[in-house]
Amino acid sequence: MNPVFIIAEIAQAHEGSLGIAHSYIDALANTGVDAVKFQTHIADTESSEFEQFRVNFSYEDKTRFDYWKRMEFTAEQWVGLKQHCEEKGMEFISSPFSIAAVELLERIGVKRYKIGSGEMTNYLMLQKIAESGKPIILSSGMSDLTELDETISFLRKWENQLSLLQCTTAYPTQPEEWGLQMIPILKERYQIPVGFSDHSANIYAGLAAVTLGAEILEFHVVFSHDMFGPDAKASLTLEQTKSLVDGVRSIEKSLKVDYLKDDVSKFIELKTLFGKSLTTKRAVKAGEIVTINDLETTKPGNRGISAKYFQQIVGKKWVADFPGHHFIKEQDIV
Repeated sequence: MNPVFIIAEIAQAHEGSLGIAHSYIDALANTGVDAVKFQTHIADTESSEFEQFRVNFSYEDKTRFDYWKRMEFTAEQWVGLKQHCEEKGMEFISSPFSIAAVELLERIGVKRYKIGSGEMTNYLMLQKIAESGKPIILSSGMSDLTELDETISFLRKWENQLSLLQCTTAYPTQPEEWGLQMIPILKERYQIPVGFSDHSANIYAGLAAVTLGAEILEFHVVFSHDMFGPDAKASLTLEQTKSLVDGVRSIEKSLKVDYLKDDVSKFIELKTLFGKSLTTKRAVKAGEIVTINDLETTKPGNRGISAKYFQQIVGKKWVADFPGHHFIKEQDIV
């Protein structure tokens, strides 16, 4: 079992500020995530005047194009962000949204590509990425199984290492929308690593996904849920991120162990300490019939007949008078 690959996505939480972007890298270095993911937007090639705001989340931008323009960094700035991630021991990843973005990311030397679910039918861009020979992580957010079949079949011609994320395009995602049941289904259907891309704003979905076999976790990160922007309400805070990573690593340790309940020898002393022996509940007389109402159970478990065998003495007779709270031995009954 390989460690779960944990990706914290900054996306546009930097609000176009290079300084804030670098601040996120510093902050995430203390959480234990494996990779930091951005989104590389080049407005002139990606967008147009016809693109509408899904939700108008910007006080600064009149159009969606203006927003993407504000999210751009120069090639040199992207190099700096990548170097910063690597200095902090994290992989730099960025999702492209145009051929130009792929070309930029190739120039700065990314190790792998993450494809947003809106790009799953952008075969022109996908072919450009596939020709790099690098691993590709696909998000299933807006795709049905037929579309996934087609896209994965298209990409398999280049023999890149493919992986797929169960994802629901809803911000924030409600529990009934997580779709965790799809993780084993997608594993069986495509025979590739499957992970989970989360927008729930809590750690529960990610932890559950790992127990169901998710090999990659991706989620948005924000300094505060009160920040303005398209993803803030569906993101994890830094504190939540640290808790999630710690939880995932603990689950991994648990699942690596071949835990079988066939040898409890190490619990013998504890079983004796916490076990119960049969005792008299009240004073009893010789010759009386033993009834269930005569019996109590008292610790430890090695002072007489085990409570497990009470049925074997009910109906027999007491051989002598015994006080209450007497530990019953086999010779006490006949």
